[in-house]
Amino acid sequence: MVIKDGAKMSKSKGNVVDPDALIKRYGADTARLFSLFAAPPEKDLDWNEQGVDGCYRFLNRVWKLVHEQLEAASAAPALDPSALSDEERSLRRAVHKTLKKVTEDIDERFHFNTAIAAVMELMNTLQGARLNTPQAAAVMKEALELVVVMLAPFVPHITEELWQLLGHTTPLSATAWPAWDSEAVVDEELLVVVQVNGKLRSKLSVAVGLDEESIKQMALADDKVKVFTDGLQVRKVIYVPGKLVNIVVG
Repeated sequence: MVIKDGAKMSKSKGNVVDPDALIKRYGADTARLFSLFAAPPEKDLDWNEQGVDGCYRFLNRVWKLVHEQLEAASAAPALDPSALSDEERSLRRAVHKTLKKVTEDIDERFHFNTAIAAVMELMNTLQGARLNTPQAAAVMKEALELVVVMLAPFVPHITEELWQLLGHTTPLSATAWPAWDSEAVVDEELLVVVQVNGKLRSKLSVAVGLDEESIKQMALADDKVKVFTDGLQVRKVIYVPGKLVNIVVG
């Protein structure tokens, strides 16, 4: 159901939105994107002009970023995951995590709104990236292509044009949906919270696979933690794998 100004749209109430006028002003892709982004299928859609304009601006950001990066992407070498820096690897991880989420949201949950939101978040990450190596260009090229592919079910017109602009001759509509890189989505670090007597005192970034004893020692040596443990007897150190360390003092 489509709602406007708190009421169900109907001709009798004179509160309907003219789709022709909307499409003429913003384009069919924007109208589609807003309709799918504003609410999941099982809920009412609250129509508002600000939301439509926001979707229009988002598509313009995608268009602009592709054009800004086109020259570098065209000259990019083949992507070599083993040759990436930490920053480049982190960016690629964000791209493939987004692809994984979008795929699952569409195929398993039918939640188009959260899939679109994930691509919007990824765009913020891509626009903030400051990478200037050949492999960085390769990562960005892959990222832009996957953004275009992920948006294609929602905005088929602009994505088809961008796909061709990126150098593809096979139509996007005839291109298979990509699979995410299972190795790329694996986190290299975990965020472990540290408590003292059950109260949050610090947070640690620890390497995935680091042994329990090393993590406990890192927690005990943390300066923010030592403020609350110095001069007290450590009675027990409890580790919940991948989540927290609780230091019991008395």
